[in-house]
Amino acid sequence: MAILVTGGAGYIGSHTCVELLQAGEDIVLLDNFSNAKPEVIDRIRELGGRDFPLYAVDILHREGLEKVFAREEIEAVIHFAGLKAVGESVAIPLDYYQNNVTGTLNLCQVMARHGCKKMVFSSSATVYGTSTDVPFREDSPLSTTNPYGSTKRMVEDILRDLCASDGEWSACLLRYFNPIGAHKSGLLGEDPNGIPNNLLPYIARVAAGKLKQLSVFGDDYDTPDGTGVRDYLHVVDLAIGHLKALDFARSHKGAEAINLGTGQGYSVLEVVKAFEKASGVKVPYQMAPRRPGDIATCYADPTKAKKLLGWQATRELEEMCADTWNFTSRQK
Repeated sequence: MAILVTGGAGYIGSHTCVELLQAGEDIVLLDNFSNAKPEVIDRIRELGGRDFPLYAVDILHREGLEKVFAREEIEAVIHFAGLKAVGESVAIPLDYYQNNVTGTLNLCQVMARHGCKKMVFSSSATVYGTSTDVPFREDSPLSTTNPYGSTKRMVEDILRDLCASDGEWSACLLRYFNPIGAHKSGLLGEDPNGIPNNLLPYIARVAAGKLKQLSVFGDDYDTPDGTGVRDYLHVVDLAIGHLKALDFARSHKGAEAINLGTGQGYSVLEVVKAFEKASGVKVPYQMAPRRPGDIATCYADPTKAKKLLGWQATRELEEMCADTWNFTSRQK
């Protein structure tokens, strides 16, 4: 029996595939490559030490999903596939609702027809909205400020309803905070198409001379240096969290929301300084107005992940920055 990884060629998906393979799991990788590079597949094979079936299928294409489940013996699904840029979701909300919600409905319906009822879902800390009740706990009030976050919250609701309707289902709803870093080998990392939407890949491209300077959105927040504070965690720690969640889904029924974060916040300027120290390169930046919907501070209470999954983040900010620079400096 294999683990189907949707969006497995993406940033978090690729690192999770490597950890699964190294742990002895058989995987089936599915990706439509809309925001992933085909060469990542060879790197996963190299780092994982084994081959695996690959399907270039979109989760909106139900017939394609049916063929995958008909050909492969799928035990569980780790579901990453989805559009993920907050700003873009505001501009093209219908695309986000169709892809992230309808695509997940397709996937769940196909899973049910083939008797596969275990899922680890890639959710997000955006479901906590603009709450100032930090650190965020899984029972904190939920709200959203953009269509991307709304799709994550909707899918969480769908999976809860599904688990309530059928006692055989299990779903781990993993609420990520801010994944950064790269694989220690430098072969895998965050390399988005176009201008990066996330802080660290943007900093890395500025350091590499590919972008002129970083814009820091807001310097008047109620934080130690006035810039926004976020909970950054290493992508490999995050990937390992998925393996722990998979084991939990194998032995527990029902839906469970779990934060994956470090429980510690770093400001934008602290990240810039840490990256400069790790890379030895100065990162020019300019202050810019706050962005609508941004909050001052966002970090996790990761107690539940430690209690239920036996998981906690182990890598520090300097290592996250050093690994990012190692990956970025290898790119052409």
